[in-house]
Amino acid sequence: MKKKSAYLAVSIIATILACKTTNKQLVGNAQYVNPFIGASTNVGDAGVYHGLGKTFPGATTPYGMVQVSPNTITGGDNGSGYSDEHRSIEGFAFTQMSGVGWFGDLGNFLVMPTTGPLKTNSGTLADPDAGYRSRYDKKSEQATAGYYAVQLSDYKVKTEATAAPHSGMLKFTFPANQQSRIQIDLARRVGGTATEQYVKVVNENAIEGWMKCTPEGGGWGNGDGKADYVVYFYAEFSKPLKNFGVWSADIPDGAVRKREEVTSAAYQQIIAKANILKQVKEKQGKHLGFYTEFATTANEEVLLKAGISFVSLAGAKNNLQTEITDWDFNAVKQKATDLWNKSLAKINIEGGTDEQRTVFYTSLYHTQIDPRVFEDVDGNYMGGDQKSHQSKDFTKRTIFSGWDVFRSQMPLQTIINPELVGDMVNSLVTLADEKDKDYLERWEFLNAYSGCMIGNPAVSVIADAYAKNIRNFDVEKAYQLSVNSVEKFGNGEKGYVTDGFGISHTLEYAYFDWCVSQMAKSLGKTADADKYLKKSKAYYNIFDKEKGWFRPRDKNGNWEAWPAEGRLKQWYGSIESNAYQQGWFVPQDVDGMVALMGGKAKVIADLTTFFEKAPQDLMWNDYYNHANEPVHHVPFLFNRVGAPWLTQKWTREICKRAYKNSVEGLVGNEDVGQMSAWYVLAASGIHPIAPGDTRYEITSPLFSKVTLNADKASAFTIEANHNSDKNIYIQSATLNGKAYNKCWIDHKDVIKGGVLKLEMGPQPNQSWGVN
Repeated sequence: MKKKSAYLAVSIIATILACKTTNKQLVGNAQYVNPFIGASTNVGDAGVYHGLGKTFPGATTPYGMVQVSPNTITGGDNGSGYSDEHRSIEGFAFTQMSGVGWFGDLGNFLVMPTTGPLKTNSGTLADPDAGYRSRYDKKSEQATAGYYAVQLSDYKVKTEATAAPHSGMLKFTFPANQQSRIQIDLARRVGGTATEQYVKVVNENAIEGWMKCTPEGGGWGNGDGKADYVVYFYAEFSKPLKNFGVWSADIPDGAVRKREEVTSAAYQQIIAKANILKQVKEKQGKHLGFYTEFATTANEEVLLKAGISFVSLAGAKNNLQTEITDWDFNAVKQKATDLWNKSLAKINIEGGTDEQRTVFYTSLYHTQIDPRVFEDVDGNYMGGDQKSHQSKDFTKRTIFSGWDVFRSQMPLQTIINPELVGDMVNSLVTLADEKDKDYLERWEFLNAYSGCMIGNPAVSVIADAYAKNIRNFDVEKAYQLSVNSVEKFGNGEKGYVTDGFGISHTLEYAYFDWCVSQMAKSLGKTADADKYLKKSKAYYNIFDKEKGWFRPRDKNGNWEAWPAEGRLKQWYGSIESNAYQQGWFVPQDVDGMVALMGGKAKVIADLTTFFEKAPQDLMWNDYYNHANEPVHHVPFLFNRVGAPWLTQKWTREICKRAYKNSVEGLVGNEDVGQMSAWYVLAASGIHPIAPGDTRYEITSPLFSKVTLNADKASAFTIEANHNSDKNIYIQSATLNGKAYNKCWIDHKDVIKGGVLKLEMGPQPNQSWGVN
């Protein structure tokens, strides 16, 4: 960690701890949450283009639709809109993404308190004075579960934020000033701009309107993600609207309005010269903002609250009026804290250090941001057909980071939140109908079939849910969509993929074929089960026995040239990885993979090298690269090759080295809960290798006691007696009082409740769990 970053991390932690000791609301597991963990997009500190965690520090509720968070930057690959090293804030938005790359999206309804002359453009990090953004006092910055606060230095305004599931609230404490203001940039969007906006003053305390966000305005994938949504809002001000207006920039017809263009100096000059339309009560345009001005006395509090909807103006208003009925900021904040305490109570831990408890519950917090609710309080949601629908048997959810979350995040939810898994499956299945698609989307974002990343991850989630008896969805339709998906995106007649990512594609498609075969077998579809089980062996087709590893083929079946770096070469047949990292991905047939690789002893030696050559900080590298998902199952492979003590050793190492209670506490993108879910499961002592199978690998828990589903009668407890930093190896085990000598446990044993007791020691017991 760089000295500057270390200093900031210490400063932030001190602030959080100080807040915890003075805020009596922080009881329960929410007291351990530090939303600043991972709140950096800094490429320099990460040492790679992916950046770090890319989380946001603002206020939200469990799986809530609204996130009220500071934004420090528009443009670049800054998915959360915030990075800790930035020293000015351009506003507080009501929607955010968590932990994503691909330039990000949302960041809508950007609210900023200002004083003095009105400025209509945000300015830049290099020149904050050129716009309405403000420097801020880093030491004043506070964040807890459901709350954020900061002192804006340039305007001397303290800003506090809290949230409800579909609405949010901001409290501004102004100085004495004759020209204080709340202004709202309606065009702002993290990865570009809203292409059209509308605002209307509906009475002396309220406005309503919408922001239309299309691919032409950049956003997800800078437009390639096909994001096409409308954010509706209904906002009320505690101070009457008397001196108000709209600003409207004259965006030339035909202007390109994507990420790089809208952050260019030329475009910003257009916004800076926007027309200021005083006392205008209604306006529609290409780049709008709204402001209300008023005089304030010293320390006068002015509040804004707003409901958000992706369906309608009426939905936004109803969301606000249902959830936030008055101006009691502390009551809303307390309710958010209560929601987090209830949600975080799904897992209780005992033992460990303060840092470990903070990292654990912040990780659990990050797994409970997405997949977020995407329907209004009345159950109405915007469908993929751009029509309003009413949810009946499930809650409509969105933001399915498929390629990431099928590995740890969704399996975690099958244990502690099975209803959510059913919601997500229903949301994906009904979305296919609404968009008239015959396959499942791999990375869904606000109804968009974005096509991001590779494989068929929704197939894994469906197969895993079905195998674990989560079946509150149209099983036949889900199964058929799964079949259609692997047929549309698969290894084809050749049995391998010949494009530039042939290793990644072929291996991942083979696993998803296996997922279909598993579900087909359970459904009694014998022919399909046999067909897709055979297809799941496609990994054989790209294994070069001469090189002893996986290798891409061209369209004629010839091996692609072997690079000088060998399997360490980044992007050689592999997406965001190298062949060494991607090649371990045969979770559906570990025994077959091991046989190809030369047997257990050779694999153990190779895996050991894979871990030992990784850097101490586990930042982006050519060996065990925890910063990216393809290797997340690899530490647990030792269980499958007769060396479970090495799974125990390396998961403890990863928990210690890749997760910290600091801004730079995540070695890679949070990826919508996946990075954190890995930690929650591994630190608890279990993790799957192949979702779709009900087997969890047992490893060394961080804590003396972990209780899963602690809020239910069917709680499952993992006790680790004599656990410590040195006693990391399992000596023996009992399950519900009976001797247990397996290094794995079935989902049904976890979900029905019970007690797994582990005796821990400082040296490996090489006879436990090897059968």
